[in-house]
Amino acid sequence: MSRNIFRLKSKWLVLASGSGAVFGLYHYFKPDETECQASINPYFQASTKWDHNWDKRDVSSLIKPVKHESNSSEEKQVSEKKAKLTPTAARHIFLVRHGQYEDWKNDDKDRKLTPLGRQQAAILGQRLKSLNFTYSRLIQSTMTRAIETSNIICKYLPTVPVETSDLLCEGNPIPSEPPIGTWREEYKYYEDGPRIEAAFRKYFHRAPASQKSDSYEIVVCHANVIRYFICRLLQVPPEAWLRFSLYHCSITWVVIGPSGNVCVFSVGDSGFMPQDKLTRA
Repeated sequence: MSRNIFRLKSKWLVLASGSGAVFGLYHYFKPDETECQASINPYFQASTKWDHNWDKRDVSSLIKPVKHESNSSEEKQVSEKKAKLTPTAARHIFLVRHGQYEDWKNDDKDRKLTPLGRQQAAILGQRLKSLNFTYSRLIQSTMTRAIETSNIICKYLPTVPVETSDLLCEGNPIPSEPPIGTWREEYKYYEDGPRIEAAFRKYFHRAPASQKSDSYEIVVCHANVIRYFICRLLQVPPEAWLRFSLYHCSITWVVIGPSGNVCVFSVGDSGFMPQDKLTRA
């Protein structure tokens, strides 16, 4: 896959159905020799500008500014440092929701996958394997349903290193707008929001300059967390996270380019899941 993921044309355009807002260019992209450019409207003004340093890793923020702009020696050193620190690879991240689980139980240790949830995880594992990427790692939430889903996935990807993080646990990131869904006490957002934001800041950023080829990672976590991540990645208001829904064991595929630009290939893709296996709750 070309490193310049923003000059791509799709081989297939898939519109995934479901009760949630699921969309995206998915499955396979190949480089195009021509670049598609939008027409310029001189009367258009963006309501908000893209923050190119959203991950605080833009190369300009990694180098101490030159004290004297007229000093050609210092300017040359800065240019050399920028060249060394400029990323060239993209990061592909597959955000996976866990399988259906026994949500009527109280303790997390008892909230295990249902038989259907285990089937969903197996189908998901087969799907991830069939994509034929060399995954660098799988990161899982510490919650029982995420760990069980990961264990099943790893049967199909046995050589992928596994990491665990409690930052990825399910929670309530921020009050939604409009206020829909189940009412939550304010303190729950106060407790969960900073943790989920910390997970975003830890795992979502452009590749370092030391990474020479595109990477592929799997993150097994939860619907609220994934939806919040997508809003943050696209720099849309994070309170929009409840405006779409995700099926169990669906795949959300995002790419962070070397420049920090973000491309969402799919959100909540479940087209590989048989219809009688689709569940959301």
